[in-house]
Amino acid sequence: MGDIYIIGVGMIRFNKYPEKTVRSMAREAVDLVLKDAGIEKKVIQAAYVSNTFWGMFANQHSIRGEIMLRDMGIDRIPIVNCENACAGASTALYLGYTAVKAGMFDVVMALGSEKITHENKAMSLGAYASCMDVEHFEEQLKMFEDISKQLTVKIPEGQSPPGEGRSVFMDAYSMGARWHMSKYGSTQKQLAVICSKNHFHGSINPLAQYQTTMTVEDVLADRAVSYPLTRAMCAPVGDGAAAAIICSESYLKKLKNKRPVRIRASVLGSGMIRDLDGPDIGERLSKQAYDMAGLGPHDIDIAELHDATSYGELHQTEVMGFCRPGEGGIFAESGASTLGGKLPINTSGGLECRGHPIGASGLAQIHEVVTQLRGEAGKRQADGVRIALTENGGGNLGVEEATMSIHILEKVV
Repeated sequence: MGDIYIIGVGMIRFNKYPEKTVRSMAREAVDLVLKDAGIEKKVIQAAYVSNTFWGMFANQHSIRGEIMLRDMGIDRIPIVNCENACAGASTALYLGYTAVKAGMFDVVMALGSEKITHENKAMSLGAYASCMDVEHFEEQLKMFEDISKQLTVKIPEGQSPPGEGRSVFMDAYSMGARWHMSKYGSTQKQLAVICSKNHFHGSINPLAQYQTTMTVEDVLADRAVSYPLTRAMCAPVGDGAAAAIICSESYLKKLKNKRPVRIRASVLGSGMIRDLDGPDIGERLSKQAYDMAGLGPHDIDIAELHDATSYGELHQTEVMGFCRPGEGGIFAESGASTLGGKLPINTSGGLECRGHPIGASGLAQIHEVVTQLRGEAGKRQADGVRIALTENGGGNLGVEEATMSIHILEKVV
């Protein structure tokens, strides 16, 4: 089998949309991706559809993809529903890639659509806990507490209990951040530098949920969420949809006016039982992705990393191999990850500013790097982009993500 390509991407601006539905946003994204690819919907041979919370919020379970796509006249074909926490959309892309690579299909679509805003804010925030082991949820919180007691960087007195008024994932990230601060001496200011950088990138992305700049001082002065994280450092609640079209090399030859991007690597894996000093899921999977692509961290020109918080980006910068362990904050302070730096990260604004409607986020990352590889990113276009990486984690079990997908894409010249 030959190379596999992405020939179309589409996404709507992520935002809070009380008037939109999972279906209506999916339709918008599908219309955009078909137009971008220059194909008709009848060409699509299979679809992989990501959504996480539609069942919880509106009792729509089981056949979400079939329902979304039948509204658009896309039926009869195989439609696979992908629910994999925050990594659902990248999982959809992985499944589409593997199906085309296996020779089952020539043209498939990956789609993610998610609505998280709800008139009951507590329901929106509480829904994130379903991306953990709910049967052992109290044990998970106890583990966070026990680890926190061992760290030299402590939670300030008076902070509210885990999950109170926020997603419990913010507590998982804050624990990780304090572990990193305790072990390596990283600082809250370094997290603020990452956040400020992403606000700058988001300010020049018309599809970002947040399009305003924030200084490092602004970020540090924002409302405390879970030390050392402030509100600005945490991804917002929001809605959105994104899609991609994947095709075989043989089908690509039939297309006119094509703007393909080659998929050099597509990997998906699960977490393992370990302690905080054990081998990280990102280290394991990035090695698989680099081996599959025949590349290394030094070959990556641009990356979209899963920054549900600023600490997420700091951590993934290290485990993807872009800098040494403990130096993620230093890397950001040097300007290396800012547009114009040696490795721009989250030029979309990342989850912190582009937004994080869980079932669509992984494909939003793909939309950004495909746009960059095509040289079509406008004011946020990075120079000399040839190889791009996306890392999309999902859920939490123990001290790491329950699942993760990494993709490496290449500009076609």
